[in-house]
Amino acid sequence: MFCIPENFMSRYLLFICIAMQCSFMLNSARAQENKHQLTGVIVDSLSQKGGEYFTIVLKKDTSAIKSAVSDAHGKFTFAGIGEGQYTLMIGSLGYKPKQLAVKLTRDMDLGKIVVSPSGNELNEVSVAASRPIIKQEPDRIVYDIQADVENKVLSVMDMMRKVPLLSVDADDNVKLKGTGNYRILINGKPSGILTRDPKEYLKSMPASGVQKIEVITTPPSKYESEGLSGIINIITSRKMENGYNGNVNVRHQFPGGPSGNLNLTFKQGNFGANLYGGTGIWQVHGIKITDVRNSRGKAAPSSLYSLGFQEIDNRWGWGGGELSYEIDSLNLITAEVNPYGGYNQQDLNQHFDIRDGSVSSGYDMDSRTRYEWSGTDYTLNYQKGFKNKKEHLLTFSYKFFDNSAPQGNDVMFNNRINFTGLNYRQDNNSISREHTAQIDYINPFKKLTVEAGVKAIIRNGESNFQYLNFNAAQNDYLIDPAQSNVYSNQQDIFGVYNTYTLKLKDWTFKAGARLEGTYVTGNFESTNSSVKSDYFNLIPSVSLNRTLKNSQSLSLGFTQRIQRPGIWDLNPFVDKSRPNFEYFGNPDLEATLSNNFELTYSNFKKGSLNLSLSYNFSNNTQQQVSEYIAAENLTRVTSFNIGKNKLLGLNANFNYPITAKWSLNASANLNYIWLEGMINGILTKNSGLTGYANLTTGYKFEKNWKTNLSFNYGAPDVMLQGQSNNYYYVAVSGSKDIIKDKLTFSALVANPFKKYRAYRNYTEGTNFTQERIRENPFRRINLSMSWKFGKLKGSIKKNERSINNDDTKKTSN
Repeated sequence: MFCIPENFMSRYLLFICIAMQCSFMLNSARAQENKHQLTGVIVDSLSQKGGEYFTIVLKKDTSAIKSAVSDAHGKFTFAGIGEGQYTLMIGSLGYKPKQLAVKLTRDMDLGKIVVSPSGNELNEVSVAASRPIIKQEPDRIVYDIQADVENKVLSVMDMMRKVPLLSVDADDNVKLKGTGNYRILINGKPSGILTRDPKEYLKSMPASGVQKIEVITTPPSKYESEGLSGIINIITSRKMENGYNGNVNVRHQFPGGPSGNLNLTFKQGNFGANLYGGTGIWQVHGIKITDVRNSRGKAAPSSLYSLGFQEIDNRWGWGGGELSYEIDSLNLITAEVNPYGGYNQQDLNQHFDIRDGSVSSGYDMDSRTRYEWSGTDYTLNYQKGFKNKKEHLLTFSYKFFDNSAPQGNDVMFNNRINFTGLNYRQDNNSISREHTAQIDYINPFKKLTVEAGVKAIIRNGESNFQYLNFNAAQNDYLIDPAQSNVYSNQQDIFGVYNTYTLKLKDWTFKAGARLEGTYVTGNFESTNSSVKSDYFNLIPSVSLNRTLKNSQSLSLGFTQRIQRPGIWDLNPFVDKSRPNFEYFGNPDLEATLSNNFELTYSNFKKGSLNLSLSYNFSNNTQQQVSEYIAAENLTRVTSFNIGKNKLLGLNANFNYPITAKWSLNASANLNYIWLEGMINGILTKNSGLTGYANLTTGYKFEKNWKTNLSFNYGAPDVMLQGQSNNYYYVAVSGSKDIIKDKLTFSALVANPFKKYRAYRNYTEGTNFTQERIRENPFRRINLSMSWKFGKLKGSIKKNERSINNDDTKKTSN
């Protein structure tokens, strides 16, 4: 990172850079190259249906100059092609290769190109070609959810266990390369429903409504520089076509509850609409929670032991509508509205035994914690195309985000022994609003593609928190001003980027940089004080890909990433929902920079093989720290910029079609992590191996029966002050198409031999050790039904560029 001192460069210089970038994009948009477009449709000779995922290569003389993959309808397009004589080569597993001679003097549509299955059988031929599940690109891995036979029965959370580089631990925390520092986007955009903790939404989101999941390990410069490990992009949008269609999915999980979602697509002429929504309930009880803490190094040792049981009632609803209007073939307007809401209520009954030297005390605690969330995302995009080539685009985007996330804690004590603590309540009303304006420009020349853009993000967050003690004399709860406050946070980010992609015969080079200015102000109302932080960052991103023989490739990438603290990391509200433990944010947190290197080998000759080696390091990292205050018999937990991290990782993924009906997928990730940081003036270090392994096999039977078996293992997480325990997950599923491609019934059984699974989190400091054990429901059964209806023709365009705010920390905890 090249860091520019504040006294040298002000925000006005950044505004000049943004203005120059806008001028560059608008002037470049006027300069159009006179090239032609070549299109066609691949058609299966037997079924007369479009050929999906065919590889089409365009050659001039003996050199391949462009390649493409046909879409779900067999369509392919080459843009920006000069006049001349070409050879079109078409191929796919299970089909005879085909070549066509093409003389290009103008825009040309080749129409239907018929391909024949390979083999010389005299009887009726049945071809069951395997759709590739995993695709390796220079800066990311793409997992095709629709190619996975379990997409109709699993949730997105369950599906993430199969995605290379991703893992899900025993407490349902999603990890990217073994860490929780990443960003999650939906269709390349942030969503308010993922603001604080995405796992509840991911558990409720059916995989059948997702196209693919992208794991972007070397994000190009068009993305915000946030997310130390990378970006997880969930693609749900599908092509909208003439006519209408829709699908209904309902499922019931035992234990848990029912959930369902509906999607309806309509298109008439240049107008298209996509309406969708979902709701669900997840209720569980009997979650056993144990806390153990022991002091050390004290003449009079102290200890805490608690045991309790928790019930959870989680309910949610979400929806949305997307409208698209093609003014003409070159101008497109889209708008989207996404409301959502829900709550998570946790009732806990817990007994505490506390010993401080020779003094013993104890009590029973009844607590209720309720998290609520509601909000709406609004998005508006305008896309302008140019006649000379399809990929030449200029896009203007605006997004408004409004979110409310109140939290309430109600704690009561009974059966007291030597304990005088008061019953209390906590209320934290938190709201956040965000405005984003963005311009993106892309212009592909013959071998070089230029991308540029500018962006402004204006964020406002506020937390009004109150602490109320029960006053027996007045028989009421009274506010404690010393523990109540109003905290507001203003964060403004301005950025400009350029990316260049050079495609040669066997090489692809991508390089770019992003300049960002960040201005942060935090205000405390009751003390009339504030904290400020302004900084500039120049973030490079470089990747290259070498295509080898026999469908092999080699990729190398480097990028820097920033972790900015989010509002929940900065919010000083002290969460006391667990007596003897306090959790709070730190308004003084600063941004952290990470350096990431990655080398990847891919082989797609038959099936796929991906091997990657990665290394990253960072200083001044944000680390969660637990401190034991012996005088108060209390553990306080917050975050500080004290850490130094290093990670060396190896990832492998193997996907192989054993037969046309039997597939095998195996993946594994192994990381060695080094952590260190100063805690109260004492250097603390920890290191160790972590990672995961996954094995999945699926078989397609006759009469539209399908089955899958999967096994997952996760090694313990390594943290600065401790570690978690290992875990495993096993599941078997099956599905039956009652009406082919229309009505499907599915079932899944997971972990049938164990009802509960203990998630252990061990932490130690200079004067204490503590362990928290949470026994979550482990055995479960899912039943689901999926129904598709309607018929569509043609297709409707969507914006190629949209807002993707990936610039604040998203952790899995």
